[in-house]
Amino acid sequence: MKFKFWGVRGSIPTPGAQTNKYGGNTTCIEIRTANDGLIILDAGTGIHQLTQTLLPKMPIDAHILITHTHWDHIHGLPFCAPIYIPGNKLTIYGGQDLKTGEGIERTLKIQMQHSFFPIAEHELKADVSYKTVKAGEKFTIENATVTPIMLNHPVINFGYRIDCDGKSLFFTGDYEQQVNIYKPEDREYLEFEQMIEECVDSLVELIRNVDVLIIDSSFTDQEYQHKKNWGHGTYSSAIKLAKKAGAKKLFFTHHEPTRTDAALDKIYAEVLKNNTTLACELFLAQEGLEVEL
Repeated sequence: MKFKFWGVRGSIPTPGAQTNKYGGNTTCIEIRTANDGLIILDAGTGIHQLTQTLLPKMPIDAHILITHTHWDHIHGLPFCAPIYIPGNKLTIYGGQDLKTGEGIERTLKIQMQHSFFPIAEHELKADVSYKTVKAGEKFTIENATVTPIMLNHPVINFGYRIDCDGKSLFFTGDYEQQVNIYKPEDREYLEFEQMIEECVDSLVELIRNVDVLIIDSSFTDQEYQHKKNWGHGTYSSAIKLAKKAGAKKLFFTHHEPTRTDAALDKIYAEVLKNNTTLACELFLAQEGLEVEL
């Protein structure tokens, strides 16, 4: 199994001279199995460049796993070139909307309404199908086993564990460990704290000894004090989770949109300096970075 980053930015694309090194496209990760099966994690703007590289290889059979439907994780879908070409097959996976009861198909239909986009969803030429994901229900994509888990974010958000070819990878999508909404003196505090611990324990158990952990690390600890409940994690919370789970490699991603390459370099150097004895290898996700496991 190997994977490649095509988008590592959070919230909004940030092209420009100050983001060239790590990249300005929003979330998209390509995974290839040993038999060349194609799994794509999220469809941020990075999916446009990814699918351009697929055009010479058509027809393709791609499986797109959507963690959640915030814009930065889906707004590349209408610019996914193979969906306009007959002979290609794309299966899009995602959660069920609690308000409407509809599955992930609702997202593409809304994106491609005439008010937003010149081509309608029913005009797509490829074979596009949709599958609803449920927490804890494993499914297979070719020779890969995918295990979804629901993670804390201000919308339904799935993390995905992918086991294939004797290797494993877990991607959180956007994730912030639940913050206790009660004060220590409140009657409900201990019960809520126990619920938080149980959620963390379930996550740790799912990702135990994973080869690669790719995790939302938008903020520094100082920034996080002013951004609690925004739905994003920190560098230190990512490391804490990796240590608990015994992850072998940790990739920080969903880089804050105002973060320049120089700022990321500085943060990364500080993280490495403060974690010299950590068994887990630490990396910053970077557009174009390809890793073979």
